[in-house]
Amino acid sequence: MSHSISTPVPEPSAPGRGHAVGATAGQWPEKKPIWPDRRLVDLLGIEHPLVLAPMAGLGTVELAASVCAGGGLGSLGCVGLPPERVTQAVDKLRTLTDKPINTNFFCHNATRADPAREANWRDRLAPYYNELRLDPSLAASQSEILPFDDALCRVVERVKPEIVSFHFGLPEPALLARVKAAGCRVMGSATTVAEARWLEARGADVIIAQGCEAGGHRGMFLKPGGGGCVSAEHAGPGATDRRCRRRADYRRGWNRRRTWDRGCLCARRGGGPDRDGLPLCPEAALPPLCRDALRQARADTTVLTNVFTGRPARALSNRLTRELGPLHGVTPDFPTPMLALTPLRRKAEQQGSREFSPHWRGKRHRWVE
Repeated sequence: MSHSISTPVPEPSAPGRGHAVGATAGQWPEKKPIWPDRRLVDLLGIEHPLVLAPMAGLGTVELAASVCAGGGLGSLGCVGLPPERVTQAVDKLRTLTDKPINTNFFCHNATRADPAREANWRDRLAPYYNELRLDPSLAASQSEILPFDDALCRVVERVKPEIVSFHFGLPEPALLARVKAAGCRVMGSATTVAEARWLEARGADVIIAQGCEAGGHRGMFLKPGGGGCVSAEHAGPGATDRRCRRRADYRRGWNRRRTWDRGCLCARRGGGPDRDGLPLCPEAALPPLCRDALRQARADTTVLTNVFTGRPARALSNRLTRELGPLHGVTPDFPTPMLALTPLRRKAEQQGSREFSPHWRGKRHRWVE
């Protein structure tokens, strides 16, 4: 697929018809490309500056393939998947597209056992378990969402996706070196200028400057409890983007070919991840209850909360965020709260309720850049 933007065929001049200012006879003035800044598309080998947010659990191979077919970057959310399932997903996507693809992983610290905090969390959830007539012992079920490790790195080396993106920082240097040696471009999310500089210094090819408006988990990692969040939100829409761009443009320049961008769900100058409109596509694995909730959402119905997973994330407000949050001071480490909430969420959804479900959604604004 060509990267060029076609221009209309000039209309032949007719008697009595004037020409546009600056045009020669029989020609229209040169039309500027829709996306004049091509650094991102050239670096990633795509046609349009659109990146499908990975959306682990909601994104599908078919959705990624459709984005690739449309000229964007299709992404696979590999968080929580064992290595063999990552391999299967990439292999299936390769049968549907020959365009560049992105695989996404988390780089969070492994969960630290804290029996006291976990017991306190179960106590907080006990009234809801009783209300829905669930066995409270279900809240103690344990499972682990592993960060990017040697086993997942071996998969990347084998399937060689063109791009590998990371949330919550980057993997340890030895693993990152192996990813780059496999020929993969590396993307990482930053929520502050300090995080952007950290990512750049450690070799990220693309930095996604994620504002507080963005839906889903904030990619903070230097201060994972919430650093940089309040200041960016109070500074107005796109604050993180503006700060990173100023630092990139005026202090570092573009000599190392870094592409700075925004993960906010709003108008973009250079392109970026989208997780607001694409989840409603028929290819997304979104249950009807969630689809309806997202369609009816307004800008003031989202909150930044940690009660779903233990890490700050922007989602639709519901009973859980109102009564326990939005930011609870003693939630266990990620992802323990999510595991304890799963029985509640499933039972409530069976009854047509979303009061315990994490429906990730961005905070929309109306403005023109």
